[in-house]
Amino acid sequence: MEFSSKLLEQAVYEMSQLPGIGKRTALRLVLHLLKQPKESTGYLIQALDQLRNQIKHCKNCHNLSDTEVCEICTNSKRDHAVVCVVEDVRDVMAIENTRQFHGVYHVLGGKISPIEGIGPSQLSIHSLVERVKTGQIKEVIFALSATMEGDTTNYYIYKQISPYSITTSTIARGISVGDEIEYADEVTLGRSIINRVSFENSLNKI
Repeated sequence: MEFSSKLLEQAVYEMSQLPGIGKRTALRLVLHLLKQPKESTGYLIQALDQLRNQIKHCKNCHNLSDTEVCEICTNSKRDHAVVCVVEDVRDVMAIENTRQFHGVYHVLGGKISPIEGIGPSQLSIHSLVERVKTGQIKEVIFALSATMEGDTTNYYIYKQISPYSITTSTIARGISVGDEIEYADEVTLGRSIINRVSFENSLNKI
């Protein structure tokens, strides 16, 4: 792709580094921004700058938040005895959109994947175990994607928290094996949360 401007080329290159954005799409987006009033581009730059420098991870659940503790964790109407374990913040958003879950979350920040060099120590598993140790949690729901990595992560966490008096469950397999949680439709995901099954029983089916 030939560019008449080095500035344009650089902007397109940086835009194309975003997931799912090829160079042609990046060029289309950059040209669109150039057609907008300067203040519009300024608002975008400001929003991205604030996002990068001010956003936090909730110290309880590791969800993205504007404050030290996220709105879900500070909501007294939520059931804080039920914790739904998810891979990342996109899964929190997907489950929240179903309006079927009224507990709280724990965001792992990924899943165990030896092929990608991701081990338990690189995820927020230790802090989940510490939450369980307090005795305030009665149920942990595993809501990771139905993949080999997801099942491996579920089992690892299960072994870590099994010594404690706690119920473990997993979302019903209305989510097809191999599917990612964030792409499931809201009805299917909602039903999977409601019809969750004992994790220990699910091990017999693997």
